[in-house]
Amino acid sequence: MAKPGPAVPSKIRESTRFYPYFKDCIGAIDGTHIPAMVRGRDVSSYRNRHGKISQNVLAACNFDLEFMYVLSAWEGSAHDSKLLNDALSRRNGLKVIKYFLMDCGFPNRRQFLAPFRGVRYHLQDFAGHGNDPQNENELFNLRHASLRNVIERIFGIFKSRFTIFKSAPPFPFKTQAELVLACVALHNFLRKECRSDEFPIEPVDESSSSSVLPVNEEENLEPIVQTQEQQ
Repeated sequence: MAKPGPAVPSKIRESTRFYPYFKDCIGAIDGTHIPAMVRGRDVSSYRNRHGKISQNVLAACNFDLEFMYVLSAWEGSAHDSKLLNDALSRRNGLKVIKYFLMDCGFPNRRQFLAPFRGVRYHLQDFAGHGNDPQNENELFNLRHASLRNVIERIFGIFKSRFTIFKSAPPFPFKTQAELVLACVALHNFLRKECRSDEFPIEPVDESSSSSVLPVNEEENLEPIVQTQEQQ
């Protein structure tokens, strides 16, 4: 995992939009859903709000599009704030030396900065003529969203690069969770050694990207394995 450095990130330091207001920010944090294959009584707890079976993965990244922390294997129905509490309570869990940006799905708390609630936030809300920020809260939210967008970009790169996550990998669930961590390590290696991310990034739509095959006790998994091998 990438480690936070003592210096202000160049993305912030070199921009009058962000410096000095976000000078102590080291990155962004959010959750994303990865299609999962789960059997037995646990299936219902892995069904996310879109009705798909998934594992909820919490990730923190820096502004160089490198993962700083990843927690996999949580049920798709688990709330992001529950994952964050777990990450902070683990002995070798998430360590925060300054602060991360997060969206309104998380509570505003020490070392984690969320935007103003009930105020325009998403970048598309400010796009087009006549949609400029109208007050200081909207201006803060626009700049917060512009910086926090790095976590959406890294999820887009990750899922475009490792297409095995387009559907549920046909392995035991423990292996599925470890596969996420292995691919995160590969992503960081490629960012440091090759910078080979210059390819079209598919949009990350949680409502569609979490689609998986139905999971029934009597389901024959052989066609799934064959399809995976053919691909």
